[in-house]
Order: sequence, then structure tokens, then C-alpha cells
Amino acid sequence: MDFREKILTPDQLPAWRAALRQAGKTLAVTNGCFDILHAGHVTYLQAARNQADALLVGLNSDASVRALKGETRPIQTESDRAAVLASLAAVDAVCVFGETRATGFLELAQPDVYVKGGDYRVEELPAEERAVVQQHGGRIIVIGHVPGRSASDLARKIAAL
Repeated sequence: MDFREKILTPDQLPAWRAALRQAGKTLAVTNGCFDILHAGHVTYLQAARNQADALLVGLNSDASVRALKGETRPIQTESDRAAVLASLAAVDAVCVFGETRATGFLELAQPDVYVKGGDYRVEELPAEERAVVQQHGGRIIVIGHVPGRSASDLARKIAAL
């Protein structure tokens, strides 16, 4: 499959999700900025993919990355970030969403498993994200990040060159 076919619009997402259900496949969903893809991301995405039959990545739009990380970000455009993610074997689909919170995206995706990375507990995730996942019968897991791997750290190193 051409990686470009793995990039879905929000309008395409419900039909894609329905086809997975009809095929009896489970869906893991994660989301983030993925501005500078690094080994920590790849390790995390593979671990997320291992939680279900398919992995959907919700990708923050350029505007939402700026709102979350400041005016100097993202470094790469949302279309470039989506292409890089979609080219990974662990990723079955990518969908760009415009909000800073993933609630609307999660409503469309209806994950069986919502996977988040980091050093926090499920209870620390936004209540509205937890509610929409649980409303659709999904469960939430947190996979710890790979120490020493950060896009923000890489951006600082590059800027210092």
C-alpha cells in the first residue's frame, strides 16, 4: 500500500473505523505532534501497535502544535509529519486533527485501546478524553517514554548548531 493512502481526513475516519469493526479487528489509537520523529517515537508507536490489530495515529495540526508548543513549532508541516508517520510499518493510518485536545478525534476513532506515552497515570489525562474512550467501551493504557529521547531536545540541539 502506498503510504499516502494511509492518510485519512476526519470525514474518512468513520467509514475506515467501521470497516475495521466489520473485519473483526481491534484498534489502538494514539495521538501527538510527532514534529521530529526519533527513536523514542518509533519505539512507542510499535508498542502502541502491539496493543491491537491496527494502529491509528491522530496528528496535531500545525495550528494546534503552535498552540501547544509555541510559535517556533512545528518544525515540519502537518503534511510532512503525516507522510513520515504513514510510511512506518507499525502505523495503519494517520488522521490530522485541529484541536489541542484529542476529544473530537477520539469520538470519530472510537478506539478499543487508547495509548498514551509519558510519565503520568491514566487519571492525569484530560477527563473529556477519558470519558469519550470509555463511553465507546475502550480502555486506556500509558506506555512510558524512552528516556533521553525528546523532539524538543532535538530541536534545541539543531538550533544550537
